[in-house]
Amino acid sequence: MTVALDLPGTTTVGERAVRRIAARAATEVDGVLPQVDVSAVVTTDTAALRVRLPVRYPLPVAAVTESCRAHLMARVAELAGLRVTGVDIAVSAMVVESVTPAVESGRRRVL
Repeated sequence: MTVALDLPGTTTVGERAVRRIAARAATEVDGVLPQVDVSAVVTTDTAALRVRLPVRYPLPVAAVTESCRAHLMARVAELAGLRVTGVDIAVSAMVVESVTPAVESGRRRVL
């Protein structure tokens, strides 16, 4: 049985905390690399995010950004208790993962 308590006071989550939560959450999405930059506008119970993120090439940008948008909305709501009203995403770079010479030649490199 759950008992509802009416406790006095409020909890405020600052913009800096929301930025950090969102930046970390963005890197949880497959195809998003760690150099994520987030700005946030926080009101009483809502947040709006602007995100710049690098995407791993050759993954489809639209799919990665839509997945990231949905994930950010869910994670910020879960971790900060704020409803996200919008997530504007700009892709800052398409990054090709480097391939080591041993992988390119198909042979193992022994050290």
